[in-house]
Amino acid sequence: MDVKLNYIEKGRGDILILLHGNGEDCSYFEHQIDYFSEFCRVIAIDTRGHGKSARGNKPFTIRQFAEDLYGFMCEHDIEKAHILGFSDGGNIALYFALKHSDMINRLVLNGANLNPSGVKARVQLPIVIGYNFVRLFKNKSEEALRNYEMLSLMVNEPDISPEELSAIKNRTLVIAGSNDMIKESHSRLIAESLPEGELIILDGDHFIANKNYTQFNKTVSDFLLR
Repeated sequence: MDVKLNYIEKGRGDILILLHGNGEDCSYFEHQIDYFSEFCRVIAIDTRGHGKSARGNKPFTIRQFAEDLYGFMCEHDIEKAHILGFSDGGNIALYFALKHSDMINRLVLNGANLNPSGVKARVQLPIVIGYNFVRLFKNKSEEALRNYEMLSLMVNEPDISPEELSAIKNRTLVIAGSNDMIKESHSRLIAESLPEGELIILDGDHFIANKNYTQFNKTVSDFLLR
């Protein structure tokens, strides 16, 4: 692996890896790390090019982030872990599960999507417009290139078919907000396409782990400890 991923670790027990969303870092899980560390060894990772993790020279894609996760787990001798991914973190978890499901105990997908059409048009349209604008200036500065790469993740990825999900046999919780930027029908499609998938909708928007953390944490812990 060409970069060392920054991470926060706390607690003991079964390992729970937390994967944040686009443009964020592991501090997104400020309301989860202490809570889950009461019964898990929590590892919250900064994705490549996010937080304190370097960008490196490899492709800035969700597939690459999933390979980075594999490299991280091998480097730290983690044979198996629960994985909780939020937004793009959920998409990373899906790509990882498609190749390395044997390294996952239980999977939690919060606000994940299989493709850009899973995002509501009122959210996706401004992202596409912004992407097409910054694409013109991506070579002008490092900041412009960073903005282009971040928006590219949401415009061009992920690209997973519902049929592919049949290969993921892990027990999986698909969790979303009642006013999520991901279409509820899309979250339902993900849950129904997973052999061991279940869907729970909580009050709130895309950021329920941060804004409705009491209910979110209880729902996830009930799933992990069941």
